[in-house]
Amino acid sequence: MHMTRSRPFLTAQWRHLVMLSYEIDPAILRPMIPAGTELDDWNGRTFVSLVGFMFMDTRVMGVSWPGHRTFEELNLRFYVRRKGPEGDWRRAVVFVKEIVPKRAVAWIARAVYGENYLALPMSHSITQHGDERRVSYGWRFRGEACRLGVTVTGEPQDPDAGSLEEFISEHYWGYTRTRGGRTGEYRVEHPRWRIWKARSAEFACDATGLYGREFADVLREPASAFLADGSEVAVYNRAMLPKEA
Repeated sequence: MHMTRSRPFLTAQWRHLVMLSYEIDPAILRPMIPAGTELDDWNGRTFVSLVGFMFMDTRVMGVSWPGHRTFEELNLRFYVRRKGPEGDWRRAVVFVKEIVPKRAVAWIARAVYGENYLALPMSHSITQHGDERRVSYGWRFRGEACRLGVTVTGEPQDPDAGSLEEFISEHYWGYTRTRGGRTGEYRVEHPRWRIWKARSAEFACDATGLYGREFADVLREPASAFLADGSEVAVYNRAMLPKEA
């Protein structure tokens, strides 16, 4: 994807992305769809994804904050699309909830983008034994240890054209709903990511307490689990869609 010349609000590297995706009844997501967008599906199937990854070399308006350059994030997201001014589909993500270990990061994300961020203690582990790599993310919720992780082998590859993995990893827009019911739109730019399909995957947490019963019932057996290598990213300022969108 081509980088534009306008200055991004945030730049960083997103690395070691653990991505577990689960099929979900579209009716669960419909109340959360931002105005002016519609659910995006893969071959008629609707998905949510748990994504854990590393923020690295993080800069806001070109400035790095001491103690806030490298940290973990975990998010639960689903997929929408919207026709752009040129008639092309803007394929996007909507976040249900995002977790970071930095209170200042959570505050900025809530204030600037209207995202549902939560600050919790977090950790990560990346181990390599021969051809096998294990990447996991941990956090504490209501005093209990939680984790998300995958085990992979071999070298990363481009996702197969038309695959679920390509669908999950190829989104370059984000949409949010404001308290007033309006929709915010922002662009995320990064090159295409290579992936490892997971040999095994794990998600262990009080999903009911964290996400609610409807999501907890879904977050059991992933339809897809993979690790993406990641890249440099640029996140641009949010713009509000017209009220009639």
